[in-house]
Amino acid sequence: MYRIVLLTNLLFVFACYEEHKIPYYNNADFSPLFVSNKSDVDNIITHKIGDFSFVDQNKKVISQNDIEKKIHIANFIFTSCTSICPSMTNNMKIVDSAFHNNSRVKILSYSVTPWIDTPDRFKSYTKEYNISSENWHFLTGSKNDIYKLARESYFAEKSLGFSRDSTDFLHTEFFILVDGNKRIRGVYNGTLKLEALQAVEDIKELLNN
Repeated sequence: MYRIVLLTNLLFVFACYEEHKIPYYNNADFSPLFVSNKSDVDNIITHKIGDFSFVDQNKKVISQNDIEKKIHIANFIFTSCTSICPSMTNNMKIVDSAFHNNSRVKILSYSVTPWIDTPDRFKSYTKEYNISSENWHFLTGSKNDIYKLARESYFAEKSLGFSRDSTDFLHTEFFILVDGNKRIRGVYNGTLKLEALQAVEDIKELLNN
């Protein structure tokens, strides 16, 4: 009987370990892919975040070079939003608080109304929310470029993938976690504190791998 109980416990531990492994996401339907052998990743996981260049709240140009070999978590907001954006920003502050001084973790908040959200406006926004992290960039620039990146690279508005016309307004509550190789590793409902806390745990795991 003791051996049966021990075996059951071991199976439970292994099941939990497998459950906690962080998946990859290769396409817009966000079907999780678990790759047990790291040598297989390059052949199986082909999708990566594309190149970009935008300006942050400090009028600094931020590009794909700034996230090279670094973990980052992204979301899409606008400063005049009164629905989901305040919750998303407050929940992203949970992530920022956990990794505030860690240069290996970046936060990218892209504007979906970049014709309104200038660097100065984003600077005021960060003061309003008491955000001072050097690793959290509020990005603005060309609407077409942001929307293209959002839909084709981050798979924003997952039920629609990147099939929507770029003139349609983009609004999504998701946080997207990306590893140091620019591969998507997590998708979270940014309006929920519990999901933000899970993102923190997943980032910790990625940092340790």
